[in-house]
Amino acid sequence: MRFLFTCGGTAGHINPAVAVAGRLKHLLPESQFLFVGAEGNMEEELVPREGYEIRLISVYSLHRSLAPREIAHNIAAVHKLNVSARQSRRIIEDFRPDVVIGTGGYVCYPVIRMAHKMGVPTLIHESNAVPGLTTKRLENKADVIMVGFEESRRYYKKPEKVVVTGTPVRSGFMCWEKEQAKRSLGISGPLVVTFWGSLGARRMNAIMADFIKLNYEAEAFSHIHATGNGGEGLSSMRKMLDERGVAGESERGIDIRPYIFDMPKVMAAADLIICRSGASTLSELTLIGKPAILVPYPYATNNHQEKNARVLSDRGGAVLIRDADCTAQGLFNIANEILKDPGRMKRMSEAMRELSAPGATDKIAETVLELAQKRG
Repeated sequence: MRFLFTCGGTAGHINPAVAVAGRLKHLLPESQFLFVGAEGNMEEELVPREGYEIRLISVYSLHRSLAPREIAHNIAAVHKLNVSARQSRRIIEDFRPDVVIGTGGYVCYPVIRMAHKMGVPTLIHESNAVPGLTTKRLENKADVIMVGFEESRRYYKKPEKVVVTGTPVRSGFMCWEKEQAKRSLGISGPLVVTFWGSLGARRMNAIMADFIKLNYEAEAFSHIHATGNGGEGLSSMRKMLDERGVAGESERGIDIRPYIFDMPKVMAAADLIICRSGASTLSELTLIGKPAILVPYPYATNNHQEKNARVLSDRGGAVLIRDADCTAQGLFNIANEILKDPGRMKRMSEAMRELSAPGATDKIAETVLELAQKRG
């Protein structure tokens, strides 16, 4: 069979697609796989790292602001839609997929829309509790909509098309035990891992610079931090640390990276994770039972990140801190309180695992195959 995946923009959209592709490849090793992403986005690097071919198209996101600059951007985006539609048609004609799967990002729109127009079976996976703009616009173009939460059905006009699957997690997250991962990373003692999404976050990275200085002086735990935004994010962090007098931090167990490419191993090694609360990340945290401090992205559609985080915090698996209330000292104090309380860490870990959906990848693969076979 031939499977075409479309996704992009952030790792939260790319990693679920990679997870499902990996499962389908295991089930049907003779199958062919192709990814479609947007030019200039991180899928251009992440997908080939996972061993899959990717084709890129020219497409822009739509902005909701009515500021003159944003209106100009949207005019260009509409023009790009015509270009991306033609590019999508050529890719579909060349690859001849049996089914097309979209897992998020604005690149999904022209690809799913064209596949539907050409009579190719289509599926969309929406990992957040509330559908994003792309999913809403594609609702009538998808044969099946897969969601992470049962509560999500009410947001769709045709709930009979909705299948509750959970959010898939890459198989690599099941391959590491904590102590094994720590040995591989050369770490002993407690480890805190922090990241604010694959694209980074300027305000949160500034807070992390202060957080890193506090730990640099206290030497309380080892720390791996991903700045996001590639070399630019790393360069900005280096400048902020220099201004704070932090140098030679690696000798004190502080590891700063632009991106954590070996995320399954690093998350397995962590004793505590501090991050945003996108659905893909939360699925990974719950699967491996990792205590967390969550600072939801405040500008997410319908505040869905805070809604995601509250599910975990209400069950005791995570501590929720609103972005507006977040400070370096506050994060540092809470992190130390958790790390110094083994009983609390055990309870948080157990609560996380109770919320996991370990069969999500299999369920999505099963749904994809059922549609492909049904449509012949």
